[in-house]
Amino acid sequence: MNSIINSLSVFGLGLIGGSFALAIKNKFPEIKVYGVDQNLEHARKALELNIIDEIKSADDNEVLQSDLIILAIPVSAIHDILPQLLSDVSEKTVIIDAGSTKGSICQNISKHPNREQFVAAHPIAGTEYSGPEAAFPKLFEDKKNIICEFDLSSEKAQKYANWFFETVGMNNIFMDAEDHDKHLAYVSHLSHISSFMLGLTVLNIEKDEENILNLAGSGFASTVRLAKSSPDMWAPIFQQNKSHLSKALDEYILQLQVFKENLEEGNSEELKAIMLKANQIRKVLS
Repeated sequence: MNSIINSLSVFGLGLIGGSFALAIKNKFPEIKVYGVDQNLEHARKALELNIIDEIKSADDNEVLQSDLIILAIPVSAIHDILPQLLSDVSEKTVIIDAGSTKGSICQNISKHPNREQFVAAHPIAGTEYSGPEAAFPKLFEDKKNIICEFDLSSEKAQKYANWFFETVGMNNIFMDAEDHDKHLAYVSHLSHISSFMLGLTVLNIEKDEENILNLAGSGFASTVRLAKSSPDMWAPIFQQNKSHLSKALDEYILQLQVFKENLEEGNSEELKAIMLKANQIRKVLS
């Protein structure tokens, strides 16, 4: 596969943005990769690690003239910066975001005259680590990427998006923006809240950190792994998807209450029945 772009600007040089930049540079070292990050330490580290070729500001002419811009920044920042960016970039530039919510972002630029230069995407990939040091080029290989409102993007924007995600190794699926936010609230956002709250609960009731270290098994480690994720990234996601997430939390809290009541009443058979029902998730994930 040949390159169809000459220049790429990546906003946000952490795990996602840095991994995108590395994946592109590894396959097409001739593509000029510019990095934009409000955290100058992150930007300098990304340059040092050869994730990017040059550090730029968001209003730099070379950024605004880039063939492709990737927004791998918190969803609140995408929401705020995207309308002005669409107004400022050249006619040849395509912008793709990588935010974990889509409804608010898409709605915010729905009437923008340059809407067709934008592709709303959500790569389903990541780890619990953050920052440029966490980036690696194979993060996206064989992972799914959700694209919303693809029919509102121009043929050129669609071509660039298909090329970009194929290059980094992702498989595209297409979804309505509202459906995206609803389903992600259930299968992704809720699991992060569960992990954050489990970590907080253990820290609150187990004051001896040595006991946590010595007694925690693989089950606790795997369940609480997501609690290491960046609050700067996840707080805006939760806020933008609060409607769907609130409904998901209502159901989750209800299930916890039912379990607690049966536990207190000594209903062992009912507890077993609840867990057997939960075991059915194996069929879905196998």
